[in-house]
Amino acid sequence: MSPPDVAPARPARTRARRYRRRLRSRIILSFLLLGLGLTTLFAFLTQEARDRVENTLVEDLMNRNIDEYARRYYVDPLRNPAVPLEQIRARVVKRDRFEELRRDQPDWYELGDGIHNLSGIDEDGTPFMYKLAVRKTPDEWFFLAYDMSETMRGATQFQRAIFGSVVLVSLLSLLIGWWSAARVMSPVSALANRLRSSGDTSTPEALAPHFPDDEVGQLASALDDYAFRLTEVVQRDREFNADVSHELRTPLAVIKGAVELLLSRPELDEKTRTRLLRIQRAEQQCTDLISALLLLSRNERGHGATDVGRVVEQLFDAHRPQLVGKPLVLRLEGDGPLIVDAPESAVTVALGNLVGNAIKYTQAGDVVVRLGDRLVEVADSGPGLSAEDAARLFERGYRGTHAEHSQGGGIGLSIVRRLCALYGWQVRVVPGAVRGVVATLSFRPD
Repeated sequence: MSPPDVAPARPARTRARRYRRRLRSRIILSFLLLGLGLTTLFAFLTQEARDRVENTLVEDLMNRNIDEYARRYYVDPLRNPAVPLEQIRARVVKRDRFEELRRDQPDWYELGDGIHNLSGIDEDGTPFMYKLAVRKTPDEWFFLAYDMSETMRGATQFQRAIFGSVVLVSLLSLLIGWWSAARVMSPVSALANRLRSSGDTSTPEALAPHFPDDEVGQLASALDDYAFRLTEVVQRDREFNADVSHELRTPLAVIKGAVELLLSRPELDEKTRTRLLRIQRAEQQCTDLISALLLLSRNERGHGATDVGRVVEQLFDAHRPQLVGKPLVLRLEGDGPLIVDAPESAVTVALGNLVGNAIKYTQAGDVVVRLGDRLVEVADSGPGLSAEDAARLFERGYRGTHAEHSQGGGIGLSIVRRLCALYGWQVRVVPGAVRGVVATLSFRPD
């Protein structure tokens, strides 16, 4: 399982457009399949009915004609009776010519009473097909052949006409589906465009007045109600954050002034001075955190020229009290200064969580912060990173497998993720090459 690589989310306009086209395509395809299916079923049933009716009529005609042919023969056995239809050819074979029929036309000789379908190819290569009615008596065998060539040509023309009708109706269904899809999707597309453009303002425009009272109008009304409630929630959240920020800044300013005043006294002993410096660092951390959270709540980027190396040194100083009793070394490596266009509070909060976690979970060894080209690496020699931690590390409220006995609510890295999304940074946490964890914070714009 690969470790998380957090980057700012991008609007999925291409995906939304593809889904919208898929819905339009489904409507068009539904019309096409409906037209094609119904036409094909109708063509099949029509062809089947035509073949059955034609076959029944031809067989009934042949049965009546062979009986009539036999009757006329017995009226005057010396004369070959005429056949009433030109498509029918009749033949009578007497007993003394049965063997001759076996030799000349063995296929006729083997046939029993009834109507049979015969087909083949003439000597000149012309295909033929006919129905043969057979009536056999002890002294005479009667044969009545019905030429099916014209019927087959008619059936072929009929099949071509049916196929053409299927193609024509399918194309017509496609055009109707295209037109219907455009008509059906037009108000939905208009609603999507208005909804997309309404996001450019802090107070979204009402959508329902622009649409009739149909399904799309009801959807627009529901979206208006949702946007109104969401705007109220966001407004309350912003007001709450602003109020909390303002109200907390006042006592923090009092704490800061009191600490500075106490630190200015020359008679302070070293133990009291150390405690006051710790209070001062905690006050600064709270101030930075409040400023960063206020930026996140307003969803606006602050600007500044922050020296990342100086921020790291301040973080090392703030965390040195945690090193008491731990054989842990903090090091800052880098060739030159790294200046970031962001408020110092935002950089401090983002790096503070990474450096603080590295110091918290490393019991011995070293924590190295390397300044690179528009990025910072925080490497430690701690217990490492499990696959589950790597997958869920930046989830709000998640605390890793090594955090059973540590304090914290598991929201520090989620704040880092939100800051990265706001400023276009990327943060990545991976297991070290030998041991520990390497966290990388890149300040390159996305």
